Amino acid sequence: MIRELREIDEFQEVYRLFDDIWHPAPHNPPVTMELMIGFAHTGNYVVGAYEAGTLVGASVGFRAAGGALHSHVTGAAVGRGIGYALKSHQRDWCLTRGLERITWTFDPLVRRNARFNLVKLGALPEEYLEDFYGDMADAINEGDASDRLLAMWRITEPERREEPPPGEVLLAGERGWPVTRAARGDAVLVGTPADVERLRREDPAAAKAWRLAVREALGGSMKDGGRVVGFTDRGEYVVKRIY
Repeated sequence: MIRELREIDEFQEVYRLFDDIWHPAPHNPPVTMELMIGFAHTGNYVVGAYEAGTLVGASVGFRAAGGALHSHVTGAAVGRGIGYALKSHQRDWCLTRGLERITWTFDPLVRRNARFNLVKLGALPEEYLEDFYGDMADAINEGDASDRLLAMWRITEPERREEPPPGEVLLAGERGWPVTRAARGDAVLVGTPADVERLRREDPAAAKAWRLAVREALGGSMKDGGRVVGFTDRGEYVVKRIY
């Protein structure tokens, strides 16, 4: 069951859930109690997902310009379909309120999130945001730059699955490290590490190299007018170049 939250003890549950997921430093929670209370009171999006009365996921967002909901933070137990259920609830919540788009940010290096956002939901990145949040003091992001992609999910438009064009490999992985190649076609493929969170723990230098390489390859292509149109089964962004 997914429902909107209104009570102090419910917000406290969400705070504890997010703390268990991210293990942030005390000064760096994903969202404060005060913001959750303020958002809920002013008609924004604060919901919890429950299984047998236990909170297993939550999402906090706010209305943004242009008829959009910006999904600020969503956390859920992994591998049980809760994240998809929360996104579906967001979509229905927005449609009943006349909102046409849902936006959120995600780390371009996290392959499973990219596949979920681009392939399962059909959202597409609209902007590459370099070190968007600055230093993030939590167990998942600490020690890495907070580059993000801004995802856009146009929920009122008919689903259109554009067939990604074949592309030349611009960035690939070899033995855990990124390798940039000279790709000059109309479409290019930008690879990602298999598991960047593990890589950060086991080989921080390789993780940093991936960050900089994806920033240059993907971020650079998007800044030059390239458009991300898909994500391959191998974990590559498909970028259609504009000349």
